[in-house]
Amino acid sequence: MSQIALELLRLLAQDASADHIDEQARRLVTSDPGSGEPARGLALRVRAGIDAHRRRESELSALVDTARDLASVDGPRGVLDAIVRRARSLLGTDVAYLTLHDAERGDTFMRATAGSVSARFQALRLPVGAGLGGLVAQTRRPYWTADYPADRRYDHTAEIDGAVGEEGLVAICGTPLIVDGEFVGVLFASHRSRREFRRAEVALLGSLAALAAVSLVQARRAAETADALAALSAAHADIEQAAAAHDRFAQVVLSGGGVDEIVAVLGELLDCWVTVLDVDGEPVAGHGAVPGTDLHDTGAVRRSVASGRLAGADGLWAVAVRAVGQRLGTLVLGGCAELDGGQGRTVERAAMVTALVLLFRLRAAEADQRVRTDLLADLLARAEGELDPGLVERGRLLGLRLQHPHVVAVCRGRSPGLLAAAADSGDGRGLAGSHGEDVVALVPGTDPSAVAEGLSRRLGDAPVTVGAAGPVVPGAGLRDAHAHARRTTDALVALGRPAGSARELGFAGLVGHPADVDDYLARVLGPVADYDRRRGSDLLGTLEAWFATGASPRRAAGELHVHVNTVSQRLERVAALLGADWAEPARALEIQLALHLRRLRNP
Repeated sequence: MSQIALELLRLLAQDASADHIDEQARRLVTSDPGSGEPARGLALRVRAGIDAHRRRESELSALVDTARDLASVDGPRGVLDAIVRRARSLLGTDVAYLTLHDAERGDTFMRATAGSVSARFQALRLPVGAGLGGLVAQTRRPYWTADYPADRRYDHTAEIDGAVGEEGLVAICGTPLIVDGEFVGVLFASHRSRREFRRAEVALLGSLAALAAVSLVQARRAAETADALAALSAAHADIEQAAAAHDRFAQVVLSGGGVDEIVAVLGELLDCWVTVLDVDGEPVAGHGAVPGTDLHDTGAVRRSVASGRLAGADGLWAVAVRAVGQRLGTLVLGGCAELDGGQGRTVERAAMVTALVLLFRLRAAEADQRVRTDLLADLLARAEGELDPGLVERGRLLGLRLQHPHVVAVCRGRSPGLLAAAADSGDGRGLAGSHGEDVVALVPGTDPSAVAEGLSRRLGDAPVTVGAAGPVVPGAGLRDAHAHARRTTDALVALGRPAGSARELGFAGLVGHPADVDDYLARVLGPVADYDRRRGSDLLGTLEAWFATGASPRRAAGELHVHVNTVSQRLERVAALLGADWAEPARALEIQLALHLRRLRNP
């Protein structure tokens, strides 16, 4: 290694600056130009890489600090001010500012600034597509320019150019704030002199914008929740009765109570009957002598659904139960005198608490269902073999025992309660989820017919067909069982039957699926064939002779060249293996068909 290279390595090890390395390299190159110039270039590239890495590390550290700061800020306004201050500091610009999307007007408006001095600029609105910021809002992509006033790529307007000119901005970079596909606004960084924005700076502003968008949405939601709770507390503070009701409702929720307990408290406070209807008008909970009439179609309920507020008609009162813009049901009460203002507020607060409880229940159910659906998909997708301990543990956390026998059910059709009914099957100890156009349920048990019939009963008159197969231990034949249940459902649909298993379908289950003949033979004749294989007996041959001679033991004995008592003993063994009903017409037909198929498969 040359002396020049050693000297440059020493400078790099001492963390010398690029300028110092370049100065020393130029001095050393004069003594050995041939090897010195390549060494100088390589040393400068190494120094540049180190500097870029440190800059990136510093930027990431700054983003972490920013996230920490944003997490400690209260309210959307404080978050916005913190965002623009950080943007200005991180990029070293003269001005940073942020515009928010106005869904009603379809434009963005200035919401927070750092370093701005112009009142006109601070009140600016940017139509979609106008100016650099309007183009960012329209395309949801970042844009930047070293000289905005002279840049003809953007749609200049007198209002925007006047405000930008009064602020004295020249170089501008803007990037969108987007959360879960929702456009929130635009974050800008700007200089009052001409300057190019480096790609690293644009990327840093984009990272800050992404962090800011999430923090802003979270702050908004936290503020909305705080506002809702503050409004609830303030409304009840006016009237002692309403305050006491609020305390009662809060106690119910904090003690883990649900909708039943809330309506019971409201009924006691107002001395009336109370019920909560879901969005389809079905009762969810009730207290007192609730009328058996269709409350969903009453005038009070219709008015409340239309207005979203407490409404009364014909001696009934109703208030829509809403959360996050979604109607979850309706609270209805009656059997009481005209409600005064305090009582009305009590009812509305009861509806609000009910909405929170229903929303929490809904979100918890959705999260649980997503986890269960993912586990079911993983079980159906994995290769056959020993069950993965990780999947067993995931099932255990959900209260499932995947090492035990389960039945696979395939549900086909349309019903709002289909997925819920499938998930509740097996006393809630199973798995259910959408799989293609079907809903698949994995239910603990050993009787596929009982599972299919039980699911069908839960769905009532819904146009859904349920086919089941099994039992199977997940991990050992689950994919085959799923395919078999799906084909059973195909046959049930063709036959116009609502539910059943392969055993009930019998030979009809093979229509259109000749590949299932072996499985059919195993299900119908399997116990007898296994017995023959283990004992070296010929029960199958005895069955064939018995059917061939018109079910006559004596003639069958002649065909087999054995004593008639031997035939009788063999048939008793067949009954023990296949069940006492094996000779009944329906079972006998299945057995004869299976024997015929077996003979065709094994001439």
